[in-house]
Amino acid sequence: MSQYQRLLLILDPTLRDSSPVNHAAALAKASGASLHLAALIPSFKWLSLLEEGDRTLARKNYLQDHRDWLEGQARKLRDRGIDATTEVVWAEDLKQDILEHVVQLQPDLLIKEIVHESALKRAIFTPLDWHLLRHCPVPIFLVGGSGFLLPRKIVAAVEVSAGDSTDNVLNERIIKQASSLAMQCEAELHLLYACDMTPDYLAGMGGLTFGDLAKVLRKDLEKAFLRLADHFGVPNDRRHFIPGRPVSTLSEFANEHKVDVIVMGRVQSHGVGKLLGSTTEHILYQVPCCVLAV
Repeated sequence: MSQYQRLLLILDPTLRDSSPVNHAAALAKASGASLHLAALIPSFKWLSLLEEGDRTLARKNYLQDHRDWLEGQARKLRDRGIDATTEVVWAEDLKQDILEHVVQLQPDLLIKEIVHESALKRAIFTPLDWHLLRHCPVPIFLVGGSGFLLPRKIVAAVEVSAGDSTDNVLNERIIKQASSLAMQCEAELHLLYACDMTPDYLAGMGGLTFGDLAKVLRKDLEKAFLRLADHFGVPNDRRHFIPGRPVSTLSEFANEHKVDVIVMGRVQSHGVGKLLGSTTEHILYQVPCCVLAV
């Protein structure tokens, strides 16, 4: 049985962009899941300037226009044998309304197109995609620049440690999600760990010189990575232990190897990390592909 039975796609209907619809439809078709297309429209302040009767009519016509467009998209999906439903509503608080839809509909996967916010805006406001990564109770499939609707190459990006760690629980979830997606889409599954050996990362670990410490730690981490790969039966040519900072390493790998989806873990940020954003959050602005956050 597929891991996906019900998919929820959140759309910005003002863009009239069929790319996220096509990606969601491809996943629904491959997994046999139903697909609910929800267009949540922020209320426009200019409507308050109109007379009450004109305001009511304007809101009605505006919603109907988007309903007609979305229903047209759904009809095409139904013609392909996909169980598709639609919804167009006003959203007073977009972040909260999306989460409420997730709680109400209980989808196996939330799908949404990545919105590329500027660095200045990210420094002042928490981007919507970051908010969802931090608070959404289900996995999130964020549609990026990949031109292929069904992924051909999927990378499970894991985090290993030299000793026993709770990372193993998250790694298992990441690999299982990636493996199931690869099976459904008949895609290649790769396992990658970006091993950060920078002085900042190793600072304060004491006792050895930087060079000696890096060699010892890298050897231990590589052993842990190989044990993880062995446990899940990942072929040798699809194991990638790469020294480097996670964001830049994943970005370079995705570009060089034409990756379609990176599957990563989501962890709750606190303090300064909450302001700066996690690796998964920053990846959204760096990689030319989709990101599935577990």
